[in-house]
Amino acid sequence: MARQKKFLLTDEQIPRKWYNILAEMPNKPLPPLNPATKEPLTWQELAHIFPTECAKQELNTTDAWIDIPEEVYERYKYYRSTPLVRAHALEKALQTPAHIYFKNESTNPLGSHKINSALPQCYYCKQEGTTNVTTETGAGQWGAALSYAAKSFGLEAAVYQVKISMRQKPYRSSIMRTFGAAVTGSPSMSTRAGKDILTVNPTHSGSLGTAISEAVELAQTTPNCKYVLGSVLNHVALHQTIIGLEAEKQMEMAGEYPDMIIACFGGGSNFGGIAFPFMRHNLSGERHTEFIAAEPDSCPKLTRGKFRYDFGDEAGYTPLLPMFTLGHQFKPANIHAGGLRYHGAGMIVSQLLKDGMMRGMDIPQIESFEAGMLFARTEGIIPAPESCHAIAATIREAQRCKEQNEEKVILFNLSGHGLIDMGAYDMYINGDLQDFSISDEEINRNIAELDGQK
Repeated sequence: MARQKKFLLTDEQIPRKWYNILAEMPNKPLPPLNPATKEPLTWQELAHIFPTECAKQELNTTDAWIDIPEEVYERYKYYRSTPLVRAHALEKALQTPAHIYFKNESTNPLGSHKINSALPQCYYCKQEGTTNVTTETGAGQWGAALSYAAKSFGLEAAVYQVKISMRQKPYRSSIMRTFGAAVTGSPSMSTRAGKDILTVNPTHSGSLGTAISEAVELAQTTPNCKYVLGSVLNHVALHQTIIGLEAEKQMEMAGEYPDMIIACFGGGSNFGGIAFPFMRHNLSGERHTEFIAAEPDSCPKLTRGKFRYDFGDEAGYTPLLPMFTLGHQFKPANIHAGGLRYHGAGMIVSQLLKDGMMRGMDIPQIESFEAGMLFARTEGIIPAPESCHAIAATIREAQRCKEQNEEKVILFNLSGHGLIDMGAYDMYINGDLQDFSISDEEINRNIAELDGQK
């Protein structure tokens, strides 16, 4: 009999609540601060920029379970559940005793996990009478998802896309425009923040920090407009826990439980989405699962960053966030995993890292594409460059299982497909990709500048 390798849930089995790990963490993250007063922010202050309900969710440390609104749930059912797949072919190629599973978030029409938070954020904006939303995007997965969600709820969307990613992945901009969004390469001359950045560095290729600055400025200067974010913040990770909550049920269907959970890491949305629901069992002492966040070697905030209060953007418009950071003035290398080119880690993940509940793993760019190629040739799915980092970390751990003859169960999140990233694959195949690394001197210089601003 052929072994089943794909596990799906019925509509009735799709979770009706998100999991809020903040309520069950023994050590809560430090609060975000008002940069002017250095006092902890209230949800009312956050609601000047973010949708009101998202502002409340951001600071909610009491409710472990938060209802998914019915309208959002109905839209989730368009594409959820997403498959949990046993990667038999990859296991065979690696000759590993490990059992490898992946949660395939690339199967929805937008191609990545980002739609899981775009829908509720736009729903909350619509409910409070907002007419316009603005955001930033790196590789474009979030921008595409937000553009669709905005159109779905009758909102106008403006997206600032990191300029280098716009050049590397032009069709993601086309997707956003197809859904009616206005798309601008960042840094641009359309905002004060963009003009200031370009005045200092006219050839600046952009970063998520620059794009956030421009999007926040637009939200603050446009009537009836709110800023929505695709990663980093607590409420985004909350919405993404639909991934891990589904995966829990699907792993039970498979008759196994993960010893190790892996996801790529930019700001923390897909890592938190798959990890936090399982992590609650570690917090209660029931399980001892290991959690690994795979980040680029060129942007190593988890393994080499410093824990500081820092801005989430380059211009300093956002609240001060307690995070592991490379400094908000950090200039990331032009790697193709545009969604991972961010200087800081989210507040929850930063606290969990401090508490030893998880660890980071640095992946060089070429190793990530080697992993993506092997995955494509064994499992038939071309992964996004971001997801390639999770695959590379999984391969490292599976090979370790082989060396130590350990039959561990590994679960990773395939956060998106790479069908609009083929230019990067061409560069890898042609031998034109290179690795990038940041020196200790550069990290120390950025942190010194950050400390000097206090």
